[in-house]
Formats: sequence, structure tokens, C-alpha cells
Amino acid sequence: MAAKKKAKIAGGKSNRGLYTVLGVLGVVVVAALGYSLLRAGSGGAATQPVDIGNVTEPARLFEMAAGIPLGNENAPVRVITFIDFQCPGCAAFARSIEPLLRQQYVDTGLVQLVYYDYPIPSIHPQAFVAARAARCANEQNRFWDFHDVLLARQMAWSGSGTAINMFGDYAAELGLDRAAFDACLRSDRFAQTVSASMELGRQLNVQGTPTVFVNNRVANVGTWDDLRALIDAEIGA
Repeated sequence: MAAKKKAKIAGGKSNRGLYTVLGVLGVVVVAALGYSLLRAGSGGAATQPVDIGNVTEPARLFEMAAGIPLGNENAPVRVITFIDFQCPGCAAFARSIEPLLRQQYVDTGLVQLVYYDYPIPSIHPQAFVAARAARCANEQNRFWDFHDVLLARQMAWSGSGTAINMFGDYAAELGLDRAAFDACLRSDRFAQTVSASMELGRQLNVQGTPTVFVNNRVANVGTWDDLRALIDAEIGA
């Protein structure tokens, strides 16, 4: 599904519930991350998280994480997903649940879907650069198309030593400006954004991927029926 309009940061008053969650969990200095933050070298493709500084305010962290929305910003229900593009569970979610979510709720204006990055480089070494690749596609207004391709072809690129080249091929297939995409991907661009999204997930107690929030509450989603029931309850409420 193509995003015809440039994606905007998901923020504002609709995130106040998640700000509260952050306050309950305790917002800590980012330097105390449970995983090691590495600085990517300038001029090369950033493949690991980078230092984002001592960000302590939830609103600022949401801004830096730059969630990518799809659908009606005034929808009664907001579904937030934290995704690792190299995670098999995320590919299964994209294959069996997300299409129904988009067709039945996002396209009808009842749900706004918001994507956040949560790559886990310790077990998925190409997930961070894949997240950056999707952000590079977003520069050309094609995030959701690229998101779909990455997850649909996960088996092809996740074990490849030339994944970066494959991402460029996918961009070209989608009709993106290949040169601009490659320049973005072979830099450190969006490394801080993806790293901030990882820290946001950590502070929201994201334990793995995919993690789904329905109107600011963690959703235990095993099947489409699970998610549909939660959404319908929110709409009814």
C-alpha cells in the first residue's frame, strides 16, 4: 500500500497516554542503555545504534523517534507497532495481520497505524541498516511500500552479505531515485532516528518484536481476531 503523502511525526496530544507510561516506568538518562550504543563512522553505512545524548523528556524522545503514521490522524484508535525488519515474527505479522488491519480499519478511517523502529542488532545484524533503508525510502514518500517489500522478502536479504545492494535494487523496483536512495543508505543518515526509536521502545518496556500498542496499552496479539477484538472494544468505548 503506497503512502501518497509525506509521513509526519506521530506526536502531539494523542501521545500523552504514552508519556504517562514513560513516567511510570521512569525515564532515565540514555547513557545508561542496557545495550551498547556504538557511534557509526562518518561516511559509511551505519549498521549499529549511535549515541543520541541525554534525552530525558518523553515528548522530545517521541519527536526524535519520528514514528511514521498511516491513516486518519483523528481516528478513534491508534495502533502503534515496534518492528524489527529481520524478525520472523514481524514478517508473519505483516503477512497475516497487518493487511487486514489496513483494509478493515486504517482504510476506513477508524485506526491510525504508526510504525516505530526496534531493530535488535545482537541477533539480527542487518536489522538496523534495514530500518535506515526504510527511512531513506520515506524521504521519497514510499516508506510503507518499502516496509512491505522488506518484510515480504526477508528470507532473501537477511542472510545475504550484499543486503545493502539488495535494498537499492528494491528501491529501484519501486521507482525510487536509486542514486538518492543509495547516497542516503551509504551514509549515517537516520542512524540517530532509529536509535531514538529503540530507546523509546526500551523505555516503554518493549521486550521483543513485533510489539503492538492499542490506544497506549500493550496488546497481547497472537492472531488477527485478538487485535480486532481490542480495536472494536476501543471503538465501542
